[in-house]
Amino acid sequence: MFKVGEYVVYGNAGVCKIEDIGPLSIGSSDKDYYTLVPVYGRNSRLYTVVDSDKVVIRRTMTKQESDALIDSMENIDALRINDEKNREEIYKETMKKCDCRAWVQMIKTIYMRKMERLEKGKKVTSSDERYLNMVQDSLYGELAFSLQIPREKVGEFIAEKIGKKREILGVQ
Repeated sequence: MFKVGEYVVYGNAGVCKIEDIGPLSIGSSDKDYYTLVPVYGRNSRLYTVVDSDKVVIRRTMTKQESDALIDSMENIDALRINDEKNREEIYKETMKKCDCRAWVQMIKTIYMRKMERLEKGKKVTSSDERYLNMVQDSLYGELAFSLQIPREKVGEFIAEKIGKKREILGVQ
């Protein structure tokens, strides 16, 4: 169980601060809920049952864990998608895992597919664009928080840290 004041990653909502733990003031539930405030949200609050397993909730990475992830990015393989019909389902499942290494795999996968399509004179699919934005938002948000840098500077930070291999990660 987490404590009030801790920062966690809650599913696709990203980094959130636990504002309160207890029963909701509305309704007559005897369950305890986390009241979460997204760090990058606009004055929103999320409520989730403390013992729920429907959405992943985990501690944010430490600075050391973030540095180690960035250092290992070039060695993380892209996702293996054998059936194009299941591509979007694989993206959804990868997002649900709330796992930073899986997010890196997804970014690599989508970026490589994007480059292949552009080389063939094809457009990038709207699904790939949507999922690339979602996964970068999730990963970059957590990295920004743990490294204490602005979210818009994360891509640049990664590029500087890993050098010339940045195109592998979809970093511009």
